[in-house]
Amino acid sequence: MIENLLLLWLAALPLMGSPGPATISLAASGSAFGIRPSLGYLGGIITGTTAVLLLVATGIATALLAHPIAGQVLTAIAAIYILYLAWKIATAPIRPASKPAHQTQTTPETTPEPKAPDFRGGVMLAIANPKAFAAIGAVYAAHAIAPYSAWLDNTLKIAALALVIVLVNSLWLVFGAGFARLLSDPRFGRLINILFAALLIASLAMALLSLS
Repeated sequence: MIENLLLLWLAALPLMGSPGPATISLAASGSAFGIRPSLGYLGGIITGTTAVLLLVATGIATALLAHPIAGQVLTAIAAIYILYLAWKIATAPIRPASKPAHQTQTTPETTPEPKAPDFRGGVMLAIANPKAFAAIGAVYAAHAIAPYSAWLDNTLKIAALALVIVLVNSLWLVFGAGFARLLSDPRFGRLINILFAALLIASLAMALLSLS
């Protein structure tokens, strides 16, 4: 059982943790807004991706995606929100790295702290993310931890993959926030934000191409 669990994690970590709409958006949010303002969005991504995991585990995802209209609606929702998020990140105000976020509220000359994507946005993107269905579905179907018991096997796989969801998404947020320390130059900060926005749009394009 331990060996099967390790094999599941070895397959899940690179596949579910690879760049995609959700992971890139977390890195972009961390870079543009910081870790603390992005925690709500992180919670939404984790909650929504866990919901996708449960849909895959119960077989509902297969029936849902088999319906052509439902699949197109999910894809359209994801595309619209990702484009909005890319614009929001590209145009986010640049905060000087030398000033902590809590000091911006006491300095009259500074602008209010920009708002990061929220919990609801994270849930919506995660549930409508085509990469999440594909990656989780592939790992879930290809591996078994306790093949002698379907109930135990499903329970262990859900728990193991839920842990991966929390880990990889949290790491992407921290990774993106690491760039925030380099954004003392407004021009360089704007360039980084635009770069993350472009990567977000590119991840959407790659996800859509994988469905075609």
